[in-house]
Amino acid sequence: MSDGWNTSGGNASAGWAPAPPSNSYQQDSSSSRPPLDYSRNDRGSYRSYDDDSRSGRKEYGRSGESRGYGGGSSYGGGGSSYGGGGSGSYGGGGGNSYGGGSSYGGGGGYDRGSRGGYTGGRYSRNEPQELIKPNWDSVTLPKFEKNFYVESDSVAARSQNEVDSYRQQHEMIVTGDNIPKPITSFEEANFPESVLTEIKKLGFASPTPIQSQGWPMALSGRDMVGIASTGSGKTLAYTLPGIVHINAQPLLQPGDGPVVLIVAPTRELAVQIQTECNKYGANSRIRNTCVYGGTSRGPQIRDLRRGVEICIATPGRLIDMLQIGATNLRRVTYLVLDEADRMLDMGFEPQIRKIVDQIRPDRQTLMWSATWPKEVQQLARDFLDDYIQVNIGSLDLAASHNIKQIVEVIPEEDKHHRLARHLEKIMDQRENKTIIFSATKRTADDITRHLRQEGWPAMAIHGGKTQSERDMVIRDFRTGKNPVMVATDVASRGLGKYSY
Repeated sequence: MSDGWNTSGGNASAGWAPAPPSNSYQQDSSSSRPPLDYSRNDRGSYRSYDDDSRSGRKEYGRSGESRGYGGGSSYGGGGSSYGGGGSGSYGGGGGNSYGGGSSYGGGGGYDRGSRGGYTGGRYSRNEPQELIKPNWDSVTLPKFEKNFYVESDSVAARSQNEVDSYRQQHEMIVTGDNIPKPITSFEEANFPESVLTEIKKLGFASPTPIQSQGWPMALSGRDMVGIASTGSGKTLAYTLPGIVHINAQPLLQPGDGPVVLIVAPTRELAVQIQTECNKYGANSRIRNTCVYGGTSRGPQIRDLRRGVEICIATPGRLIDMLQIGATNLRRVTYLVLDEADRMLDMGFEPQIRKIVDQIRPDRQTLMWSATWPKEVQQLARDFLDDYIQVNIGSLDLAASHNIKQIVEVIPEEDKHHRLARHLEKIMDQRENKTIIFSATKRTADDITRHLRQEGWPAMAIHGGKTQSERDMVIRDFRTGKNPVMVATDVASRGLGKYSY
């Protein structure tokens, strides 16, 4: 089969937040951490910053007292701070700081020119600036909290034999030291009641295997690798801990970039992730934006400049935004690389490395992949520190055991006739839907044209379509308006049984 395509027929087919700690800028990570009040949603007042407030030269805070957003060890001015002022700071000022001079803030610095340091200046219509890797050894970084996991009594009482039995039952393999025990219910994750209600409202009775082990690992603040197939619930496995992480950090100030960065290979996956962030971040007023190519940059630039806690992005468009100064990554302390194997397959490794270079090295990094080839292993060694790992099922690609696979080898000239016969059987029941996968965009269009000429309600989706066209095709397919969809692999995201 020179240009193989196959058909599959049948019926086609969560945010929560802990309270932020005190506004104290630096936290002693060695001291005992008091229990977090997950029930609070008072993230504080959000302001819609106007265009003139985003300058990288603008101080984050003026000199003040003690440990707030003022001077001293704070977000404000002076000393080792986020504000304008002395050496070793995130704000304006001289020395090795995030401020002016050789700094991340005001004029000059890591990002050459008058726009300001480390892509911290205001958006400019000038030529994009080349990203330069900061010299992290010369920068005094503010401390941040990332360990939020409190083991419930029921989990603590679970014997090692019970843990091993659970992992074996769910084909779960863990690697690393001091890995927390898996949870078996949403309550054991200490989620707030509002989140539990929302999850149960969606019909989820218990965590999926990747969530049961992934949540304790991610909430503990450790770098981690998760290997699981599409539809396993992995998106929720990292978005909920990310929301917890955000609420434990100081509020965004004018000129700040996101706290959580999620990098995904395709715009379809990025949009799907944003949908989950919208569901579960709304109660704590966590803002997000989705940054991807193939659509206007204006709205994305506007969102970034107004300030978002979560940025979901494809590699190429994110680099564009960094180069023009639309945002920066100096506040990112929670990094997610989703579908790492696919990003490498698509040739994104140079872009990924360039992005990660712009993020502080003591961040928490979570890497997710469906497979575990040598290239992904090397990426994990380069980006993650003392990481722990969980694998669900096989490390290699394999056909799903939940789907009946039928393979037919037929001559090229018989394809359309055989396809018509299959459609007649599958579409005999009105509620059924069919997806036809094709290797190329041209073939997808040819098949669609042929089917429509024969009266089938078929629509095509592939990389040659605009984002609005893709959204329309998927929407019409899901609602049953056009129950036959012809697709290249671009549609492999967002069509699963689960919408995690």
